[in-house]
Amino acid sequence: MATELKPIRTKADYKNALAEVERLWGAKSGTAKGDRLDVLATLIDAYEAKHYPMDPPDPIEAIQFRMEQQGLSRKDLEPLIGTRARVAEVMNRRRSLSIDMIRRLHEQLGISAEILIRPTREDEAA
Repeated sequence: MATELKPIRTKADYKNALAEVERLWGAKSGTAKGDRLDVLATLIDAYEAKHYPMDPPDPIEAIQFRMEQQGLSRKDLEPLIGTRARVAEVMNRRRSLSIDMIRRLHEQLGISAEILIRPTREDEAA
C-alpha cells in the first residue's frame, strides 16, 4: 500500500516521491492512482521550484526559442529590430535591444518584457 502523502522536505523525500511517480506513471486520470500521481507531481514541482530554481532565459535565448516555435527566420525580425545588419548585431550579442525593439518584440512575439530587458549573457557571444 502507498505511504501517506506529506510535504517533500528532504532529498530522501524527493527521491522517494520521484520513485513513486515512476511506479504510478501512466495511471488513469480520475482513479485513486491517477489522483495520487497528480498530487505527487505537484509536491515535486513545489520542491524543485524551491531547491532548484531556474534562471530566466537571456533575451537572445528567448527570441531564438520563439523563432523556433513560430518557424520564424531572422528576416522576420527585421520589422521588429531593424535592418538585416541590426538583426545580426543583436542576435550575435554585439548590440543590446533598445526600448523600441523590446516593445515591438513583446507586442508581436509575446515575449515577456521582463525577460527582454535583462542583460544578455556575454560569455555566450559568438
